[in-house]
Amino acid sequence: MLPDGYPDTYYARTATSVAEHPALSGETRADVCVIGGGFTGLAAALNLAEQGASVVLLEAERIGYGASGRCGGLVGSGQRKDVLETEALFGYERSRALWDLAEDAKDEIRRRVAAHDIDCDLADGQLVGVHKRSYLGHAAELAAVLEECYDYPGCRALSAGETRERVATRDFLEGFWDPGALTLHPLNFALGLARAAEAAGVRIHERSRVTGYTQATLAEVSTVEGKVTADAVVLGCNGYLGKLEKRVAGTIMPINNFMVATEPLGKRRALELIDGFYGVHDSRFIVNYFRLSPDYRLLFGGGENYRAGFPKDIRGFVRPYVLKLFPQLSDVGIDYAWGGTLSITVNRLPHFGRLEPNLWFAQGYSGHGISTASFAGKLIAEAIGGDRSRFDLMAGLPSQRFPGGTLLRYPGMVLGMLYYALKDRIG
Repeated sequence: MLPDGYPDTYYARTATSVAEHPALSGETRADVCVIGGGFTGLAAALNLAEQGASVVLLEAERIGYGASGRCGGLVGSGQRKDVLETEALFGYERSRALWDLAEDAKDEIRRRVAAHDIDCDLADGQLVGVHKRSYLGHAAELAAVLEECYDYPGCRALSAGETRERVATRDFLEGFWDPGALTLHPLNFALGLARAAEAAGVRIHERSRVTGYTQATLAEVSTVEGKVTADAVVLGCNGYLGKLEKRVAGTIMPINNFMVATEPLGKRRALELIDGFYGVHDSRFIVNYFRLSPDYRLLFGGGENYRAGFPKDIRGFVRPYVLKLFPQLSDVGIDYAWGGTLSITVNRLPHFGRLEPNLWFAQGYSGHGISTASFAGKLIAEAIGGDRSRFDLMAGLPSQRFPGGTLLRYPGMVLGMLYYALKDRIG
């Protein structure tokens, strides 16, 4: 059955151990108030509680309601930009530090899943399909650099034939195989983090939308029916930030992305389509991403829009993206279709920071959110606990506001995406 308060997604229909948490009522005190029940907020709350802090977490809807519980479930290696890009931007030393941090983020996911017995279908591997001739050779270069300079062996370039043996599409001209990347059921991972956080002493309140907070040394965080007084506030809203914090809203752009789950394909047909339970995405700027579910469905994400609201017919919106890569699925029905809101930054690097006197935030994961967001919560907890070294590495990444701020960012974004969509089609 569909748990109450969740959108009708494949993930919600296959969620395990969904717990109800009461709405905040009245006044309470905590060392830290965390706003947002996605990966950032849950990881921050859990790590803070393990450090001995008293924590209240406020979620406007349900745990994992937003992008954390609706995304593709692919956990890539490194940052949103690959090491060739980060090295060109920042030099080798800083690029290596960012890579090592991202590897720690993947290890943290593995550790949490094992430590808390989170049943989230964790699996290894990711294949990137190259769709443009001008990109040929990048996979081999990247694999060589990762092995020689980043102590990350195992990645390799795949020929067109090898790629098609693994993923049955003619759209890929070559591939890049990363055996150390991950996939998981994102909502079940979020629910597992929530169970661990509650066991560690975190007080979780769902259906408790924050209406505002004071900018004082002792902050007061308000909801419609309650108030939390706290020494520190953690903002983990990302694409659902809205107008809550105008000081950082202009550095992110909320966008909507869409997914479908096909009807079950059967084991044989599914494994002819993709020969394992690893993640796949292509090299497009507006990326397609997909994988098999344990019950042999194709979970496929494709298409975006840049306005409030989703298309009326999400199935019809996403289906052409599916059939472009897999025309052999023209006879296959779609059982679930849904959308979610994430946020991107101008440079596609995440935005971490602290606003005086006591508000900490992380946002703008730009489609690389499972590992980055989960680890962001850990780094915020470390910083609040007194060790800012790893947090400052991420907070030191350059950030900029979208031209025109929150009012005019959408027209510019639409023009930019039209340009990149055209580039995706050329070559």
